[in-house]
Amino acid sequence: MLVTRFAPSPTGYLHLGHAWSALLAWRRARAAGGRFLLRLEDIDPLRCRPEYAAAALEDLRWLGLDWDGPVRVQSEHLADYRAVLESLRARGLVYPCFCTRAAIAREAAAAAAAPHSVADGGADGPVYPGTCRHLSEDERAARLAAGEAHVWRLDMARALDSVAGPLFFEEEGEGRIACAPARFGDVVLARKDVPASYHLCVTHDDALQGVTLVTRGADLKPLTELHRLLQALMGWPAPRYAHHRLLTDASGRRLAKRDHAATLRALRAGGVSPAEVVVRLEAGSK
Repeated sequence: MLVTRFAPSPTGYLHLGHAWSALLAWRRARAAGGRFLLRLEDIDPLRCRPEYAAAALEDLRWLGLDWDGPVRVQSEHLADYRAVLESLRARGLVYPCFCTRAAIAREAAAAAAAPHSVADGGADGPVYPGTCRHLSEDERAARLAAGEAHVWRLDMARALDSVAGPLFFEEEGEGRIACAPARFGDVVLARKDVPASYHLCVTHDDALQGVTLVTRGADLKPLTELHRLLQALMGWPAPRYAHHRLLTDASGRRLAKRDHAATLRALRAGGVSPAEVVVRLEAGSK
C-alpha cells in the first residue's frame, strides 16, 4: 500500500508552498487507494507554537484535504527519539560536542582556506571540523558530569564504517541515486533545547508510520543522503522519494515563512476559495 505524509513544522502559518507539498502527497495517496498521514514536527520549543499547529489542521481541512489516522505530534514522543540516540550512543556512533557555534564557525572558516577542505556545507551549517571527536573518554565523562553544555554529534566516519555496502535512494523519475553523506560531516542529532534533530525524528517517524513514498521540496533532496545513512544504521526500511519543484514568487524567490509568503489563512480571509488556491498552485508549479 502506498503511504505518503505531510509533516509541517508549526513555526508559522501554512503558505502556498506548504499547500502544494501537502496537495501532492494527498493526491498520490488517494489516487492509489493508499494512506495520507499528517505529522506535526514540533520538537523545537523555542519556535513552534500551539496556535500554528491548530491553524495548520484548520487550513488543510479548508483546502479540502483529509488524513488517515491520528495526527502524530513529535513533541509527545520525545522518549522514542531518546531511545534511538541511546542506541547509537551505545554503539559508539555519537559523541558529545562542547564547542560553541562561534567556535565552530571560526574553525570552519579557517579550514575553508586549506586545499583539503570540504566544499559542501553541512546539514546544519558549516561542516564541523571534528574538534570534540578527538577528546578522550575521561575528558568527555568529566565534562558531562560537570554539566557542561553540549550537543550530540554523529561520528560520520564510524557510522559509514558500520554500514555494509554503498548507500542509494530511489528517486521517482531518476531511479537509483548514490549517497555520499560524508560531505555533511559530524551532524548534530540532539541538543539541550531540542532533544532530537530533524534528521533523527523524520527518519524514525517515516519508519514507524510505514511511509513508503516521501514527497517533499527539492531543497531537502540533498539531505536524503544523510537520512539514508540513519535508516541503514537503525535497520529501518528505505521509502521511495519524490522531490518536487519549489513554488516561487514573482521575483523567482522560493516561498518561505521568513519572507512572509502568502498564507492560506490570509488568502481565506481575503475571500479566495480553496478551488482558486488549487488553480494558483498548479499554475505556479509549471
